[in-house]
Amino acid sequence: MASTDTGVDAKGDGSSAAGEPQDTHDLAGLEAGLDALESVQAARTPLRETLVRKALPPITAIALVLVVWQLLVGAGAAPDYKLPSPSAVWDEVIDAWLQGTLLDYIWTSVSRGLLGFLMALAIGTPLGLLVARVRFVRAAIGPILAGLQSLPSVAWVPPAVIWLGLNDSMMYAVILLGAVPSIANGLVAGIDQIPPLFLRAGRTLGATGLREAWHIVMPGALPGYLAGLKQGWAFSWRSLMAAEIIASSPDLGVGLGQLLENGRNNASMAQVFLAIFLILLVGIAIDLLIFSPLERRVLRSRGLLVTR
Repeated sequence: MASTDTGVDAKGDGSSAAGEPQDTHDLAGLEAGLDALESVQAARTPLRETLVRKALPPITAIALVLVVWQLLVGAGAAPDYKLPSPSAVWDEVIDAWLQGTLLDYIWTSVSRGLLGFLMALAIGTPLGLLVARVRFVRAAIGPILAGLQSLPSVAWVPPAVIWLGLNDSMMYAVILLGAVPSIANGLVAGIDQIPPLFLRAGRTLGATGLREAWHIVMPGALPGYLAGLKQGWAFSWRSLMAAEIIASSPDLGVGLGQLLENGRNNASMAQVFLAIFLILLVGIAIDLLIFSPLERRVLRSRGLLVTR
């Protein structure tokens, strides 16, 4: 009787002779595809494309705001003492520059804000670690930190003036009370999002105490911690502006908040607008120069930043 072809080779393992090369080819293609996904594109974006993609949108938005602003002024939407023209605000910029006070306004506030933020960072980071890792401390202090974060920073200015007087210590105290809760809560939120498997694996490898905090906890909590830092800077800057507006003294110098208050006292809306624009400019510059690069680096290191 003629034998029937069952497609089984002589080895009897159920695989055809032509199947093995096909499977090997499929596996090789799959590995190549995975390697392509994991590879980092080293191609550098041309400068022209970068400028068009990054600089053109904000420049266009600013131009549109100026056009609408000038149209409102030209249409007489409000009196000059309420809505100055862009040229009047620009004249204030030129006057402050020629008098040599423009950079002083900016540096007085920026130096205070950055120093106060660094102090808040030094206090808020260990406090956040302590709250996140010790249950009793979390139960005792956690609700207080949440309440402090929701408290307006301006509320701390009157007691700080009474306690410390009109000096830089009062400014830094207001900054700390506004920024420390945000930094600590951001770190706590980041630690809560760490998979428990990471912590158990770290302990298995001998990472305990400070080693666990440095090698496991802080890297794992980095996205939430970075968000807390950005929010902490925002609270630092707003707290400082509130303190400079309310508390004025010749010994404190003239920062951006005091410049804003001087414009109100002098009934000069051009000076008020100048102070507002400088406050916005500093906030945008700090974000673009410090926090945005840090955020991109963290996202890129975790494979979450897709370049198109």
